[in-house]
Amino acid sequence: MTSHSTESQRLRDLARLRSVRDRIDREYAQPLDVEALARGAHMSAGHLSRAFRLAFGESPYSYLMTRRIERAMALLRRGDLSVTDVCFTVGCSSLGTFSTRFTELVGVPPSEYRRRAAYATAGMPPCVAKRVTRPVRNREAPVTGPRLT
Repeated sequence: MTSHSTESQRLRDLARLRSVRDRIDREYAQPLDVEALARGAHMSAGHLSRAFRLAFGESPYSYLMTRRIERAMALLRRGDLSVTDVCFTVGCSSLGTFSTRFTELVGVPPSEYRRRAAYATAGMPPCVAKRVTRPVRNREAPVTGPRLT
């Protein structure tokens, strides 16, 4: 394989990976798994997982859960849905898994986040609130509380 064809293949793979990431961003609330994402990108599940992690710094599943938690944070700040309703609205099928992952990324359980966020983001435009409350990836959340400031 020549250098040119290797580079062409790498660029095709990056385009496919961006397509997978875009699909996750659009369809985060739908049932998605690595096998289905890989089929859509014409890759094996293993290759997709390795290439996605190399390109974006985390696995497709981790990226999906981060998107779901981001959306859950916005819904919890609104305060009009229960934690259970938020869990299912963002595409999670297990309240336990949702709560565990939420706590890992945000630093507090969803119910505590809703209580704290209502005060911390009061009067803040939604676009600013989204930016300052963005979850921390790769289990880097502080143990003492959410990143609200």
